[in-house]
Amino acid sequence: MTDTATSARTPSGGSPVREFKMPDVGEGLTEAEILKWYVAPGDTVTDGQVVCEVETAKAAVELPIPFDGVVHELRFPEGTTVDVGQVIITVDVAPGSAPAEAEAAAVPSQAEQQPAPQAGEQAAPPARQPVLVGYGVAESSTKRRPRKGAATAAPEAAPAGTYYAPPADAAPQEPVNGHSTARPLAKPPVRKLAKDLGIDLTTVRPTGPDGIITREDVHAAAEPAVRATEPVPAAEPAAGTTAATTAATTLGGEARETRIPVKGVRKATAQAMVDSAFSAPHVTEFVTLDVTRTMKLVAELKGDRAFEGLRVNPLLLIAKALLVAIKRNPEVNAAWDEANQEIVQKHYVNLGIAAATPRGLLVPNIKDAHAKTLPELAGALGELVSTAREGRTSPAAMQGGTVTITNVGVFGVDTGTPILNPGESAILAVGAIKLQPWVHKGKVKPRQVTTLALSFDHRLVDGELGSKVLADVAAILEQPKRLITWA
Repeated sequence: MTDTATSARTPSGGSPVREFKMPDVGEGLTEAEILKWYVAPGDTVTDGQVVCEVETAKAAVELPIPFDGVVHELRFPEGTTVDVGQVIITVDVAPGSAPAEAEAAAVPSQAEQQPAPQAGEQAAPPARQPVLVGYGVAESSTKRRPRKGAATAAPEAAPAGTYYAPPADAAPQEPVNGHSTARPLAKPPVRKLAKDLGIDLTTVRPTGPDGIITREDVHAAAEPAVRATEPVPAAEPAAGTTAATTAATTLGGEARETRIPVKGVRKATAQAMVDSAFSAPHVTEFVTLDVTRTMKLVAELKGDRAFEGLRVNPLLLIAKALLVAIKRNPEVNAAWDEANQEIVQKHYVNLGIAAATPRGLLVPNIKDAHAKTLPELAGALGELVSTAREGRTSPAAMQGGTVTITNVGVFGVDTGTPILNPGESAILAVGAIKLQPWVHKGKVKPRQVTTLALSFDHRLVDGELGSKVLADVAAILEQPKRLITWA
């Protein structure tokens, strides 16, 4: 975000009003949807206080206000998609607050250090950190003032990705201006679920550690309302839908159609897949193979001290096999530069892992995966998956990928024809691993068998190169000792 994110004006006969504009919280994003407001007109806000959560095409992001004052106006309601640069909130500036030119940007586009202040400017607070995907505001030595009318003040810093709430046995607090004076402790996916179900988190009794509200708590709070208002239990809305934006056509009390607005991650994914499918000539090749030895190695590694505390599964060895295959066939790791009509060969591998999340399909990638040891790769995979499931994937984690793995086998599917992630040269689909009859050493025996599918950009990768890569991956998984001899 640039300095244009805030501006000031002074109404005639009134105190100065500061404007906070929608920042570019990623690289080149043009819009974001306001998911939730945490303040209301009349509330007191302080520098660094999170005022709303927005969803971009890449991630959910919390926005802190960069100055002190009293909320004057919220320009857009929840669920509105706002262009970058539009004013989203105005604040009556408190007397003695810092001048406009002295304030730092509220949310940098990436997790990077802020530039040194110019002459005449005040330095930004040292504890100010980028706030991306529910990470929360970093701890600061300065205390936040309580919101207007609050009975108790929030602690100086809440756990990452959560909001302050009193203990479960504390007396409930009265709302101010229709909003609770406390922020319930809940992770972003849980807050999203509560919004979809129309549940006020301040009314939910937490059962998680340290008073954190869980998904089960939200569902438990929703059950009485469902029983009281619906003769038949309603299915949970699909990912990307909200109660406020889903319209149904009914006949005799039964829904016959449901219209789901396409926006956020779902919209970005759809556009990216269309662009990829109709700009890059896709070719997909398949191979069915015996992975019994790989499955035995997975079982052995689980008991290895080097992998203590790490998640070891077949995907780990499949990822390593692909990295070795790329090392043996480096031309596959490239990109097509349409503007300059060049093939850009990458001497590093940022390995993307397709992840199904409550917000839709995300493809974060492991930076410099080629340089990691097997335990390091296991740790990176575990962190990537857990971060994606918790809704904390940052925009930076989804940029710069070179090749991708999509594990459709977890859904019981044999394989598929995956579409390339835009800007990448290849994607490997992994099918379900099943016990099947297989000819082994001249006899039919039950063996662990799977099918791999490799899609590649035929402008960059011809049939020979694509076949070599897929054959190498298969050979390693059939004989995993090749991880040593070929690496």
